[in-house]
Amino acid sequence: ETVDSLVRQAENHTHAILLHTYRDLASPAAAPIGEFFTDVGLFVLGSELSLEEASHRFFDALFPLVYERLVEPGLSRLSPPYAECVRMACRDLAPYGRAPSRLAAHISRASLPGRVFLQALHLGVEVINTTDHIQLSRECRRGLLRMSYCPHCQGLTASKPCMGYCLNVVRGCLASLAEVDAHWREFVRSLETLSTRMHGAQDLEQVLLGVHELVRDTVAHAQRSAPRLSAQVHGIYVREPRTFPKYSQCGQLQRHGWPR
Repeated sequence: ETVDSLVRQAENHTHAILLHTYRDLASPAAAPIGEFFTDVGLFVLGSELSLEEASHRFFDALFPLVYERLVEPGLSRLSPPYAECVRMACRDLAPYGRAPSRLAAHISRASLPGRVFLQALHLGVEVINTTDHIQLSRECRRGLLRMSYCPHCQGLTASKPCMGYCLNVVRGCLASLAEVDAHWREFVRSLETLSTRMHGAQDLEQVLLGVHELVRDTVAHAQRSAPRLSAQVHGIYVREPRTFPKYSQCGQLQRHGWPR
């Protein structure tokens, strides 16, 4: 619940800063932002998905929006086929520099202690559940019975067994669990140490709540590269398929005219 609240807060910050800085970009970017932070939440909670791929997918989805609103602001809105061609070109053109990989690395590094901590907690719960349902030996059950009910058989309902006898019975019953004690104490100490590492410069909360600034700066970087990006996108349509065979469908669109 805490992780989910933190991720949703980071998502809201990202949407808010786009609304403040690039108003036309905020609404259509809401879906890619939501998908990205859903992936982030799953990753933090232990999913084995690729955060690097999720980050690239997010920025890929943003590129057609950035292109038509910031790189070519006078351009008419891209139709879905054109937008898909621009999205496909994103990783070849690298409009954001290394920002997608850097974002994934920051979140991954900050998430590592939390992921390990959660895995350790799940293991601890399993250990507790196992020890709670441990099968008592026959000798243990007999000792517990004698300790609890023998005075009652003689009508001594207020009489309690002596301390020494109680300790002997309990020691006998818990002999197998005593072997776990030292390991359990070390496990708890390790959790405490790990917990302290979850705070500091690479604290997950600080990193996630800083994502919105990185996204804003990354979009600004693409906007400053507008002349280069515009020329490169047009170049894909002109030089296809000889130089860029994977954009063959884009070349077919180009023959029908680039949107103006």
